[in-house]
Amino acid sequence: MTLMRDEVLDLTTATPGPAPGSPEPDPVPVARRRPLAGSASVVGWALVGVAVVVGLWQLAAWRSPDLPSPAEAFRQLWTLVSDPFYDNGPNDKGIGRQLAISLQRVFTGFVMAAAVGVPLGMLIGASRRAWLAVNPVVQVLRPVSPLAWFPILLTMTRDAGKAAVFVIFVTSLWPIVINTAAGVAAVPRDHRNVARVFRFGRMAYVRHVLLPDALPSIITGLRLSMGIGWMVIIAAEMLSGGSGVGFFVWNAYNASNLPAVAAAIVLVGAIGLVLDSLFLRLGRRFAVEEVSQ
Repeated sequence: MTLMRDEVLDLTTATPGPAPGSPEPDPVPVARRRPLAGSASVVGWALVGVAVVVGLWQLAAWRSPDLPSPAEAFRQLWTLVSDPFYDNGPNDKGIGRQLAISLQRVFTGFVMAAAVGVPLGMLIGASRRAWLAVNPVVQVLRPVSPLAWFPILLTMTRDAGKAAVFVIFVTSLWPIVINTAAGVAAVPRDHRNVARVFRFGRMAYVRHVLLPDALPSIITGLRLSMGIGWMVIIAAEMLSGGSGVGFFVWNAYNASNLPAVAAAIVLVGAIGLVLDSLFLRLGRRFAVEEVSQ
């Protein structure tokens, strides 16, 4: 009996079933196993890095008896987080309350910096005249230490907490401005030509061309800005006193409670890692959306 051509193709390209007595196929697809293996690798290498840091810390504690060991710091950390929101007066608050005060100041200054920095960066990135006018001011003020701003801002506001917020605003502004301007200036010429062909108005051009193309750079600037703000708030609160995690660290040092200082450093670093991870995920999400479009 002669087989038709289509039947021959069907027979030759068909996927053979499992042979009798062969083991059952793995029910977990390879696509599902790879993310699990990748996550395990990330966690494993992170644990290696933590172990190296803890080992170096322990070695430093052996060489300097005044330095708290990792065990002492983590015992103090457990004490702090076991009751983080107590309030026994102005100079005795739980670490949770102090962190909440610091985060509120950082986010207030960060939002103010984003509200000013993104439009300003788009302006100087899109206009050469604005760039020539603003860039020298940015380059002069950007290297100024955050602590140098504090006395001036304290004189202006007469309030240490508000002065700390404005320190965050000033120091967080420059990464947003510079990265936004760089993103706007890097908009492809083809996209601008398309906008001219379709005769986009100013708002349509900003909405459909500038913002989508510059968004990855804007998010990078916001990420850098948040990291700088979270770092600067500790020093600002050490100067201002009264409240915040920086005040807690300075107060613990003055009380010779170095384990509490080390525990607060661990908490500050953990929160900084969480904040940075949020912005990193946000940046990856918008990058994937831009590629898919």
